[in-house]
Amino acid sequence: MTEKATSEAPACGLEETTSESAHVPLTEPSGDTAAPQAPGGEQAPRGQQASDPQESARQPPDPAASAAPAGPAATDPALPREDVPSAPLLLAVEDVSDSSVTVSWEPPERLGRLGLQGYVLELRREGALDWVPVNARPMMVTQQTLRNLAVGDKFFVRVAAVSSAGAGPPAVLERLIHIQETIEAPKIRVPRHLRQTYIRQVGESINLQIPFQGNPKPQALWTHNGHALDSQRVSVRTGDQDSILFIRSAQRSDSGCYELTVQLKGLEAKAAINILVIEKPGPPRSIRLLDVWNCNATLEWTPPQDTGNTELLGYTVQKADKKTGQWFTVLERCHPTSCTVSDLIVGNSYSFRVFSENLCGLSASAAVTKELAHIVKTDIVAKPKSFVERDFSEAPSFTQPLADHTSTPGYSTQLSCSVRASPKPKIIWMKNKMDIQGDPKYRALSEQGVCTLEIRKPSPFDSGVYTCKAINVLGEASVDCRLEVKGEA
Repeated sequence: MTEKATSEAPACGLEETTSESAHVPLTEPSGDTAAPQAPGGEQAPRGQQASDPQESARQPPDPAASAAPAGPAATDPALPREDVPSAPLLLAVEDVSDSSVTVSWEPPERLGRLGLQGYVLELRREGALDWVPVNARPMMVTQQTLRNLAVGDKFFVRVAAVSSAGAGPPAVLERLIHIQETIEAPKIRVPRHLRQTYIRQVGESINLQIPFQGNPKPQALWTHNGHALDSQRVSVRTGDQDSILFIRSAQRSDSGCYELTVQLKGLEAKAAINILVIEKPGPPRSIRLLDVWNCNATLEWTPPQDTGNTELLGYTVQKADKKTGQWFTVLERCHPTSCTVSDLIVGNSYSFRVFSENLCGLSASAAVTKELAHIVKTDIVAKPKSFVERDFSEAPSFTQPLADHTSTPGYSTQLSCSVRASPKPKIIWMKNKMDIQGDPKYRALSEQGVCTLEIRKPSPFDSGVYTCKAINVLGEASVDCRLEVKGEA
């Protein structure tokens, strides 16, 4: 059986909390189990009275028992030993915190003939003589938690089993219980955005809130580049769970490594935060016009003396012609310190200026060329190169000869070949060594060196050897083929 009870100790101001019940046989008590307060500061449970009023009336009072101070260990000598329970077993401390302590025990070996009514837990402060009961009535529990204790309290505890016949001998914990603060090692949790370099611009505020853990409250200490903070520029507020560093108007001198150290009784945790305060860079120190040719101009400049406490992203180059005076950007984020501006208009005069650029933007001013770049229109004089004409004259030669061919009567057929010659050759077609020029049955074509002879509806009579001859002033060449026109079966 499990019970949960709450009791209050008026003598010491300690509060008893929920506890587990003892797994022992339980008998129904015959009367009230509340223990009165003894003159010596101890509490004698009422269970010492006889459960039967008639039996208690027949027993004479014991003068020694009335003279001795009452307590859980004080029993009536007239009662048989079997009626009183023995001392609880295995009294031990289960847990100790900075405001509570939990003790437990086991039921006694002998419960007594009248049955167990409960347990009474008492404590005695260090240096005191009196035992103070924690619970006013016996409770059927084998574990109790004392809460609302003060740090630094030192005391002993004991517990006694109580039956209707009285309280048995107590089990005393020899160990002195000392309530001390629970120490939790300090730990710093740096926000994600502060784990890399934290960049701010000049004039902006810096507000760093760094949470930490530790019990009791640890001591937080800030340093800047290993030195103490300037209290006139930097303010720090440390709470129970975080530390806040605040700078109202950041300057470049505030850049550096800020280290937070959290210390607690010999333990410490550290976290470093890098802050970079930047501003716009200065302009390039000088610029000059190196060369102007055709529609191009070459510029060169020197880097700025002040980069704004950060690296440059590049340079922006602009141009303006003398007529309009309007500036136009021609190059952005140019990394070299020289460039060539092209596509300038002939007849115009140009000025150039260069800005520096970093994370804050372009420099407030620019470096401007002192002289103008005049794009002059120059006279163009054609100078033709001497040309040596090549002689391509060539005697005729056939690059693709005629091929023997077989044709069917009544179906037109073609004979083709290719010739190369310069000047253009004259083409003569012959059949069986006879010139066939002008014969309407044949049609001769020549285009781009390809010579073709078309024979319209040939008959077996048109079979024979055909010759293509090419002639020019440098010579002549010819090719032959045989045409066979098959007769009808």
